[in-house]
Amino acid sequence: MWQQMICVVLVLISPLITPLSIATGVPELFLPGDHGDAVSPAFTPDGNTVYFMRGTDQGASVMSSHRVHGQWSTPVVAPFSGHWRDGDPSMAPDGSFLVFASNRPATRDGQPIDAVRNGKVFKGQGMNLWRVERKGNGWSEPVRLPDLVNTCNSTFAPSIAQDGSVYYIGCAPDGVLRPLRAAYENGGYKAPYVVAVGDKQAQIRDVAIAPDRSFMVFSIKVDPKQPYRLAIAFHTAQNWSTPEDLGDAVNGGTHSMGSQLGCDHRTLYYSSDRSLPAQDAKGSDTDDHIWRISLTPWLEAHGQAEPATPSRCTTG
Repeated sequence: MWQQMICVVLVLISPLITPLSIATGVPELFLPGDHGDAVSPAFTPDGNTVYFMRGTDQGASVMSSHRVHGQWSTPVVAPFSGHWRDGDPSMAPDGSFLVFASNRPATRDGQPIDAVRNGKVFKGQGMNLWRVERKGNGWSEPVRLPDLVNTCNSTFAPSIAQDGSVYYIGCAPDGVLRPLRAAYENGGYKAPYVVAVGDKQAQIRDVAIAPDRSFMVFSIKVDPKQPYRLAIAFHTAQNWSTPEDLGDAVNGGTHSMGSQLGCDHRTLYYSSDRSLPAQDAKGSDTDDHIWRISLTPWLEAHGQAEPATPSRCTTG
């Protein structure tokens, strides 16, 4: 979730995004207190370790925190992060590897990745996807995903399905940033294809794919003057259903982004600058914080049976 934008607060929901009338609770703050500027949480399968992105003097780092006796530890920089501009961590459902975005050099003796937008070069602002493998209680050295996946220098927001495929935002053949899927077969990634969800003119970011690929949550807007709002779509025999807006109770603040699913695959975690509860009102009013909401009402409305939550999964 790299593209923070100043957006208008009043929102006109496009007819291309179906509003839902489902009654939901109020999102809860995750990592409460002074943990501001936190986005894109990714959990281990037991839910007791979380990795997330936070702004630092270097730009951004992947942080980690552990649940100890019901309390979250002070976040520290993940062992594979801290030097380059890293973020958007995403955990494989089985915890065996993690994919993140970074501007680190593509080659050992190279320079940080630049971004090019509208013909202008932004030094060190590019992003490619990198992967680390679980090694005992630690991680391997990061390995850059192949050029086949990193289709351009604006490749970010990965989400990993149970089959190893990676959904992410990257450059489509038409040069526009769109959601892509790269399948994983025989130990390697296949050429990505555009995930056909929503109207072609809609801007979609930060896809969170269900492990079984039965649904996904993402940020979407169809008018550049609108803020990004969270929506959900379901996989059907005809590909993906029309995006359904998650409603005003979920979409507070000027943007809602950084979608991630908890280890139960039913709890949505996301980032927003919405107002904090009075008891947690610390830090800047413009900071992003992590929020969570149960997706159960939407999933049940679409006939999604309650899956068997992994016995070792703890949410909250």
